Amino acid sequence: MSSRPPEQRSLFGEILDWMLAPLLLLWPMSVAVTWAVAQGIANRPYDRELGDLARALSRQVSVSAPAAPGRPPQVTVLLHEEAAALLRADDEEQVYYQVLGTRGEHLAGDLELPVPDETIVPSAEVRFRDETVHGVPVRVAYRWLMAPPPLETPLSLVQVAATLDKRSRLATEIIKGVILPQFVILPLAVVLVWFALTRGIQPLSDLQQRIRKRESTDLSPIAERDVPDEVVPLVRAINDLLERLDRSVRTQKQFLADAAHQMKTPLAGLRMQAELAARQIDRGEGDPQSLKHSLEQIAMSSQRAARMVNQLLSMARTETREHAQRSTPVDLAELTIDTVRDFVPHAMDKGVDLGYEGPEAGTGALLSGQRVLLRELVRNLVDNALQYTPAGGSVTARVTPDPFGQVIVLQVEDDGPGVPAAEREAVFRPFYRALGTPVDGSGLGLSIVREIALQQGAVVTIEDAHPPRAAGPARGPGARFTVRFPLQPPAVGARGSVADEPLP
Repeated sequence: MSSRPPEQRSLFGEILDWMLAPLLLLWPMSVAVTWAVAQGIANRPYDRELGDLARALSRQVSVSAPAAPGRPPQVTVLLHEEAAALLRADDEEQVYYQVLGTRGEHLAGDLELPVPDETIVPSAEVRFRDETVHGVPVRVAYRWLMAPPPLETPLSLVQVAATLDKRSRLATEIIKGVILPQFVILPLAVVLVWFALTRGIQPLSDLQQRIRKRESTDLSPIAERDVPDEVVPLVRAINDLLERLDRSVRTQKQFLADAAHQMKTPLAGLRMQAELAARQIDRGEGDPQSLKHSLEQIAMSSQRAARMVNQLLSMARTETREHAQRSTPVDLAELTIDTVRDFVPHAMDKGVDLGYEGPEAGTGALLSGQRVLLRELVRNLVDNALQYTPAGGSVTARVTPDPFGQVIVLQVEDDGPGVPAAEREAVFRPFYRALGTPVDGSGLGLSIVREIALQQGAVVTIEDAHPPRAAGPARGPGARFTVRFPLQPPAVGARGSVADEPLP
């Protein structure tokens, strides 16, 4: 089942969403808060007016002394017709009033008004509550007339109520005055945000155009002076990439130039020997022996060219980071034994004693690495040692596990002329060959060894294989190449998950 690639996201759209979404979410909340505040603002003046009516009505209530000891005081309402008409004078809303006596008996006003909750402690202060009269919500202002100290008991309840028509209209007017301008401000804010974002990301568009106008060969750093501070880290990362890419391109160009130069020699030999053989045949002077010699030279030149091509391919493979990432547990002892076994016929032809020292295969000399590249490393070290070892000499490949479990060591030593201390770093450069040596090679083997070792996190060193007093006419100081691989825990799972094909 193929997975769909993630959709490309727009930075402009992302920022716009994160700015407008909270704005659109907060706007309804602002309307709700404004409505609540408007209700509170509208209630204050009308509550004040309603409280004044309740106090005015309380002044129309008189309390006389009790007719007999032990009886409650007598409460009477002296409400003149003008005062009653004043309570009913509002044409925009319905006003109710009520006066109750000591025992809750009705003294004046409307019977429909409910009494306050009995759990509320009576007080002479004016209080407010919301009620419903005939199914219509009303606002009620009420107070108790209290007996003088020390009794301070409630003698009469005075209530004045009014419908909420004026309050609702005032609250609506307040909301209109606050919300309606927002219908103009909100679209204007969206336009301003859009404009601000367009101006804000304009430097990114300019940077894009500057990069697009560059030639493909222009790998110079991008100037940071016209770039916003937030984009400077990105530009610096791009500049770092351009610098590494420029280095890589220069290295590849130099490598290709050196490879082309090195390929000229075997190809020129092939052409010269072929032309020589053709001229001898044309003149009728070609005897079988001379033709055989020319064919042998052609074979040697073609073999040399094929070897160089194989090493160039090996070098290209070692520079591919993909191989360095596909690590598996590798038995270095088994790999070295197999390599030595493959080179035994070549060593016998040269009269060189080739051997192996170290643990047997499968005894725990494991390291985490890329099997194909590690085999190429061992092959190049052994091949290099055989190339420089004269007949009668010896080459030894050695694997030494670390008893402390930190590293595993590979050594290849020979009886050749050795590597002078001044050249031990230069021999790892591509196409480098020491002067004064009769060996015909491409100069790529040790360069491949260094590149693979770096990818595996290993360290390669060179030293003399024998002390000076042990060297003689038939035995040079030799060279000992030591590669120290860091040990890593082997991955859980089966071995050999990577294709184990040999390099061409």
